[in-house]
Amino acid sequence: MSQTEAQHGMDAEIFDQFLDQLERYVRERLIPAEKDVIANDAIPDDIVQEMKDMGLFGLTVPEEYGGAGLNITQYAKVVKTMAYAAPAYRSIFSINVGMFNSAIKNGGTDAQKAEWWPRIAAGEIACFGLTEPGSGSDSAAMATIARPDPDGNGWVLNGTKRYITNAPHASVGLIMARTEKDALPKNAHVSAFIVPMDTPGVTVGSPDHKMGQAGSHIADIMLDDVHVPGDALLGGETGKGFRFAMQSLDNGRISVGAASTGYARRALDSALRYANERKAFGEPIANFQLIQQMLAESWTEIYAAESMMADVTARVDRGENTIRHAAAFKVFASEMCGRVVDRVVQIYGGAGYLAEYDAERFFRDARIYRIYEGTTQILQLQIAKHMLREWAGSV
Repeated sequence: MSQTEAQHGMDAEIFDQFLDQLERYVRERLIPAEKDVIANDAIPDDIVQEMKDMGLFGLTVPEEYGGAGLNITQYAKVVKTMAYAAPAYRSIFSINVGMFNSAIKNGGTDAQKAEWWPRIAAGEIACFGLTEPGSGSDSAAMATIARPDPDGNGWVLNGTKRYITNAPHASVGLIMARTEKDALPKNAHVSAFIVPMDTPGVTVGSPDHKMGQAGSHIADIMLDDVHVPGDALLGGETGKGFRFAMQSLDNGRISVGAASTGYARRALDSALRYANERKAFGEPIANFQLIQQMLAESWTEIYAAESMMADVTARVDRGENTIRHAAAFKVFASEMCGRVVDRVVQIYGGAGYLAEYDAERFFRDARIYRIYEGTTQILQLQIAKHMLREWAGSV
């Protein structure tokens, strides 16, 4: 299916049944296991296997390749539902069904789709290698290089990728690398490569220690004379890697927006329960109007984010260009989540600062949403750039 074709997804009735089952799984299985995830900084193996058996690693992979064939509207609803529990649960499958799948769909050859879609649908974990020690959104500073292999028709990759989600668990990585010193049009010097992580010369660093999101892991990927065959080049053509990456990041930004929205809902539900249970001056603090104001503001902002999610995903499924809309949703939802979890700590009062209460964890976990898949500030620049370009074309 091309990017401009409407995506119909799973049958609506079947999908609703699946989502109901998933909500029960989240509340009855995943949330009770959160203490284990946090204590061990890992999702238990049996839960990962259950998630694979449920098809969560292949949600957006076409049915004929072993996936569920969800459209983007359905995919975002699944992410939002999963994000009600600890962020690690979404993180472990998010690259598979988001950025990696999107890049394969938009840029992969038929042979690449035939090889990799069934594998990720079956639960092989993917990672996405764009960010480097000296570059993130600035592709012009990318230092990872891919040179033609002098001994064959393949490529030799050298460089380091940083902050790569799921790198310690991944069996395949989509790696962005410079194939020319500079090229026009802009970013045509970057190409994308499908690299099995057991390829000689690929080394994964130790997982980084993070502020929050226990159980999800990021790490460096070092590429030292990594030889890959010619068919590892995504789409079989150089100079298209950055475009594939950006198209994939639109999908990733929708995922982060949906995750922010789901986690904000979890935090607000927690605050609502605490405000009704906690008493001061002889009555529940939920009776105090300034507590009610924080609850109401949070509910209103979550509703706004849910409405944005419904709009942007419908646009994607209609085949529209949604670069600006995906960026705006991610900015609003992630910033909204930050405001909600801050209010939740305030509602909890002194208890909100203690590690034994969930409010403190919600606060730490939510902070990264405003940073990855494009910081708020980079995405604001992108939104403004598209606005100005559109205005210039209309005068």
